[in-house]
Amino acid sequence: MTTIETSIKINATPDRVWEVISDIDNEPKFWKGTKEVHNISKEGNTTNREIVIAFRDQKCQQEVTLYPQEKIVAEFTKGIINGSKTIELKEQEGKTDLNVKWDIKLAGVMGMFTGMVKKHIKDGTDLALQSIKNEIER
Repeated sequence: MTTIETSIKINATPDRVWEVISDIDNEPKFWKGTKEVHNISKEGNTTNREIVIAFRDQKCQQEVTLYPQEKIVAEFTKGIINGSKTIELKEQEGKTDLNVKWDIKLAGVMGMFTGMVKKHIKDGTDLALQSIKNEIER
């Protein structure tokens, strides 16, 4: 597994940040690596969905669980990516640290390329966090 961690400080309350990031249907607006989202089912705070990622328009299935005002955990359950992406909020002196941790591996034969895509995922995540920050602080 490869771990990728990055974060950004947003000049807003955790409530305001949560309002934006918890709208998981809106993910492609900020996360350019996610091209499409198709919800399959929802039960409580957990949504099962299929996403189309920018890498060769591959389809992946995810189980996304919202822990209100705390974190979002997206478990990859089927497709080219194995593992998870966790987005966590932490209040710091009236501002919010938004932290993202990927713990992933590409599936099957593609596993040997996991290290090569690490920088691409990190750069995409940094871009997504900056876009979220810009949306909230404007």
